[in-house]
Amino acid sequence: MPYGFPLPTTSALSFVGCFESNSHPSLIPVATVHREILRANLKKHKRLPLPSQAFNLTVVISALLDYLPYLFALDAGLSGKSVSNEEIDVVLLKDVEVEWRPCVASCVAGREAARVRGRGLDYEICFVLTTLAYAYTLMARGQLLTLYAVTLPTSEQRAAAISNAKNYLLEANSLHTYTASKANEFTPPPAAVDICSFAQSGLASLAMSEATLLVVTKEDLYPALVAQDRNKNDRDWMIKAPDIPKVRVGLFTKFSLAAGEDAGRAHAHLTSLKNTRGSVAVDDSLTKYVDDLRKTSRAKACRFFGIEAELSGKTGEAIAWLDAGKKELGFKSNEEEGSKTQVFAKFKKSWAERKEDRKIVKGADWGSDAGRFEEARVLEMLDKKWNKENDLISSQRIPPSDPLRATLSSGRKIHTPKTYIPPSLDAETLVRMRAPPETGDEAPTLVGDSDDNEDETSHGGAVPGAFPAAIASSVV
Repeated sequence: MPYGFPLPTTSALSFVGCFESNSHPSLIPVATVHREILRANLKKHKRLPLPSQAFNLTVVISALLDYLPYLFALDAGLSGKSVSNEEIDVVLLKDVEVEWRPCVASCVAGREAARVRGRGLDYEICFVLTTLAYAYTLMARGQLLTLYAVTLPTSEQRAAAISNAKNYLLEANSLHTYTASKANEFTPPPAAVDICSFAQSGLASLAMSEATLLVVTKEDLYPALVAQDRNKNDRDWMIKAPDIPKVRVGLFTKFSLAAGEDAGRAHAHLTSLKNTRGSVAVDDSLTKYVDDLRKTSRAKACRFFGIEAELSGKTGEAIAWLDAGKKELGFKSNEEEGSKTQVFAKFKKSWAERKEDRKIVKGADWGSDAGRFEEARVLEMLDKKWNKENDLISSQRIPPSDPLRATLSSGRKIHTPKTYIPPSLDAETLVRMRAPPETGDEAPTLVGDSDDNEDETSHGGAVPGAFPAAIASSVV
């Protein structure tokens, strides 16, 4: 968590042949230069090995932020709007035609989705904003990866990492929300799945769900205790027993349920998009992640209900809530375990958990289960502790868990969605744009636009064991 979006790549594009400006003649070639810088950075990012891509994200984000003010200035000039209280005259010579490679479209395993051609400046704006939102989500992933480092972070470092990740996700939410409203203006709807209004609404709900869940994670120390317990390099157990936190269970229950509701909305939006064959147009890994996030959020709510019951002395009810959480995750509860089939299922789950641990160590493709296995470990830790207490001290009857699951109510929102404000060029930059283009501002010669040169197979995209022809054909 959060989802590991790949960043798209794009074809070459010169605005010089598409627009003309008598009031600000330097605006169009300078915008082309910034666009080419972004394109080069996206190509470079894709070719980097997965562990190195995290360190290159700031370069990509900087290129996106530098390009956006010029892009919106062109849009304002075409629409007759002012920029920094100054009118910009932009004349359309011909429609912008550009290709972007979608990142969330379903495709054949081991191959990338083909680049999709679109017309109009809005197509370019929507893809650039979506790319920035993906980059912010990846920055949030990088912050949260520090929570699972070999050297466990201090409480201050943990809180700072979670807070930074939350802010990145809220920025991503605002970008997706803005893009969803802009995508509604397309007639007909765009062919690229990424910038469809339904997809953008789903991605906005996904980012909000993840940001809401991080508020819970910031003060929920049980996952940290589980991570500490499975860290082979940790030696704190030799000094003192871990402190079990007394959390604000009432609020955290509501926040977890709200995160589950947002994840449910995201899943509904994303699965509603169909391709020409009638199947879901969004990649299966994304829809599965969103569904796992919904399950994890509801399981957390069950766990907090259980903590509240245990603090009130109702150990039997607390254990039943843990069983309810396991069912929400899709695992079998204590009352259903015992058969040979369930023994095999338990072994399979343990193997999947170890596989996820190896992904975390490598720092690539981790968190694809949306924290589902981590939450299962927390439930098992508490189940073992509370069952032992109940057997030795309380001896309370454990009620069935299904009636408890039926009582889960609606959640409580904690974040107010931010409104994205498009960046604009400052007055000083606009003054410079009035001058004729200098030699260094002329539109660059755009080369390497053929598919073979545009997107070489990256280190992260190669499929181990695939035939060379399959790898070559993935560059469409």
